Amino acid sequence: MTTTLRPTGPIQQDADGVKNRAYDVCDNGQPVGAVEIGTDPGFGAQAGVLRSLRIDEPRRRRGRGTIAALAAEEVLRGWGCTRVSVSVRADETAGQGLAAALGYAERSRNMVKQLPQAPPGLPDGVMGRPMTEDEFAHWERDAVTAYAQTWIERGVPAEQALRKAERSHAQNLPDGLASEGAHLHVLVHEGEVVGHVWVARFEMHPGMVVGYVFDVEVREEFRGRGYGRALMLQAERIALQAGDDRIGLHVLASNTPALRLYESLGYRTTLHNLAKPL
Repeated sequence: MTTTLRPTGPIQQDADGVKNRAYDVCDNGQPVGAVEIGTDPGFGAQAGVLRSLRIDEPRRRRGRGTIAALAAEEVLRGWGCTRVSVSVRADETAGQGLAAALGYAERSRNMVKQLPQAPPGLPDGVMGRPMTEDEFAHWERDAVTAYAQTWIERGVPAEQALRKAERSHAQNLPDGLASEGAHLHVLVHEGEVVGHVWVARFEMHPGMVVGYVFDVEVREEFRGRGYGRALMLQAERIALQAGDDRIGLHVLASNTPALRLYESLGYRTTLHNLAKPL
């Protein structure tokens, strides 16, 4: 058995330099599956992506998927990539096992929760309300820098991370607090603002539109007092009021306290985002 990749067409490259190419997975010249690879626009030309990998059902469990994935990694090395990422659905146990065997490590998760019919209550003495213009101006000064830092921590060069954060901010909040569908609220306890949350409708996965938590943070001096949970309950109230029946978010796998909080609130993982160096 000789398993190889055979291109189904030329390398596709868009105006931003993002590459993409599809291949047949072949056994002795006969197609037995397919694989698609590319580069990640969020991380730059040196970041490869294993976009999809499929082995036809009658041909599985014979190591072809492993060989195809390794061959795809070799192509990405030839493109100059120094890392590769892959996203695996939570119900794809075989895909998760293959990724683990190939040395991929989880970097982050996408999580979703089905919302209750009635909005959840907040703890006694705690209330949520929309941000004022002054509060938004104060938040906005630090928000782009903070978002850029999350990309830097995931391996994106600082200058590129800042550009990405600025583009994302301009796209999602083009009109500030007046941006359509955007809801930025603060949490108040005994007259003092203790944190904020930003929720907006977003297509989290193809065909899955949810109320999405773009940003949530408890002020440093108020952490460890349960305000994070209260902010997430406020996020549910916002999403329900906007007419959504699900709420979603993205969380770094290294953020164990956040993961535990979201799981305790009933969020379930829909997608594991994994990566490895090449």
